[in-house]
Amino acid sequence: MSLDTLYTAETPEGIALSLRPAGLVPRFYAYLLDFLIRLALFIAITIGVSALGGMGTGLTLMTYFMLEWLYPVVFELLPRHATPGKRVAGLSVVMDSGLPVTPAAALLRNLLRVADFMPLCYGAALVAILWRRDFKRLGDMAAGTLVVYHHSVALHGKVPDAAAFAPSRALSVREQAAVVSWAGRTQRLTAARTDELAQLARSILPPAQAQGDATKALLGVAQWLLGRRSKESS
Repeated sequence: MSLDTLYTAETPEGIALSLRPAGLVPRFYAYLLDFLIRLALFIAITIGVSALGGMGTGLTLMTYFMLEWLYPVVFELLPRHATPGKRVAGLSVVMDSGLPVTPAAALLRNLLRVADFMPLCYGAALVAILWRRDFKRLGDMAAGTLVVYHHSVALHGKVPDAAAFAPSRALSVREQAAVVSWAGRTQRLTAARTDELAQLARSILPPAQAQGDATKALLGVAQWLLGRRSKESS
């Protein structure tokens, strides 16, 4: 949406990330899809246990509890950090720092849906989302979380030329974004600060380059992540 804006976060390593918080419309579509999925699961399980009598009633109540409270928490703690509805809408839940959401934050933001629901049909959440530039509802404010577009990390500047090197291990999406964002900021940082940040990433550098110039090697990893790979690095 054109009403969505950018939110700049900085990781503990000093890497700046530009995140695009999701506004009301995509979050509504995500919620609606998740609601329909939970409703279908609840109906299917209720029908399946209806012949069990009292035990079936207990299982039905347990199913309702798990779908209402644990469904979003479990999915937000998986690698994609999003419920099925959010995945379809291209959204993820992250911490204010841009890092993956923690178990405590995921639990808190979802428990406070009770407050967001008040006074009627998520009235408090609606007011909060429309009032704030980062589109946080009450649960997000308390937990320190953001709902953002999954592919919203923006590159800060041009990545300097360097020979491409594959990292020493597979990197998560968040790690890849951090490396590329660092590479885009190198021309705006002092050489000392650039090297200081590169030193933190030595564990992902190729073994042949790990003991040499960390900045040069990490720039090579950034080039590799961007797909600019030489024949030697393939």
